[in-house]
Amino acid sequence: MSNWILVAVVLVAIFLALVLVVLAVNFGRLYIMAAFAKARVTMGELIGMWMRGVNATTIVLTKIQAWKAGLTDISTEDLETHYLARGRVPNVIQALVSAQRAKIPLDFRTACAIDLAGRDIVDAVHTSVNPKVIDCPNPVQGRTTIDAVAKDGIQLKVKARVTVRTNIPRLVGGATEETVIARVGEGIVSAIGSAESHKEVLQNPDRISKAVLGKGLDAGTAFEILSIDIADVDVGDNIGARLQADQAEADKKRFQAEAEKRRAMAIAQEQENVAQIEANRALVVLAEAEIPKAIADAFRSGHLGIMDYYRLRNIQADTTMRERIGGSDQESRKSTPPTGAG
Repeated sequence: MSNWILVAVVLVAIFLALVLVVLAVNFGRLYIMAAFAKARVTMGELIGMWMRGVNATTIVLTKIQAWKAGLTDISTEDLETHYLARGRVPNVIQALVSAQRAKIPLDFRTACAIDLAGRDIVDAVHTSVNPKVIDCPNPVQGRTTIDAVAKDGIQLKVKARVTVRTNIPRLVGGATEETVIARVGEGIVSAIGSAESHKEVLQNPDRISKAVLGKGLDAGTAFEILSIDIADVDVGDNIGARLQADQAEADKKRFQAEAEKRRAMAIAQEQENVAQIEANRALVVLAEAEIPKAIADAFRSGHLGIMDYYRLRNIQADTTMRERIGGSDQESRKSTPPTGAG
């Protein structure tokens, strides 16, 4: 019986030795590193990270970096929680160290929130310390100038450079660089459009900067606009003259269309008159066709005698002769030149 107990003790001892060897191989280096750095990482925490699928090397190294920088209020559990939330733990610690050195107020929870929001917290801190210059418009979007037209109709092409600094408290939920570029572009267009002449803008380009800065364009954004500098101003096309020419051409086409409409109406009216004349002539012919019938009825009823009929015929003959004589006299007058002519 004592032999079995001895064997069991030996097996347990061997198992514990193997466990210690495995722990030493896997976590011994990290544990020793944390111990020498006084970062307070226990073997139980290392084993727990391994069981939860957390990269213990990343957690230990970032905690050592934080403690060496004086960020002793960040625990291993905080780092592990942010790691499990798919956060970038090294970026957060690096940003906190940079913010501490630059005396920028930034706590661990805020940094984690910014990182989980998808923002580059390291770049945000660096931009807060070293302001960044943004080209307006952004050449990547395919435009190189902001085009605007003054009141005199002359187009101006402007390039601007905006100096911004990250506003860390507004980084979560604040608008991005695209919003700043769009607002600055809108302000430049408005400032140029309110100028009476393009010469005023060319003489004093800083009036654009002052007008744009006075509108508080950085409200609701993740940045604070420090300055807006006009890099270049070029004169473009005479938009006013082009618009007037286009308007004149449009008016010309409209008037031509109206004239063509009136001409078509006149032609249609003429055709209607011709048709009406032909209709009246047809009525006259119909009325003349009734005359012989009326004469015959008059003969039958005794209202018209033979002598009356002859007198009517004589009158018609005299009328026809007079018409012929009158027509020949008019033709002779037209053909004979007036006296003293030539």
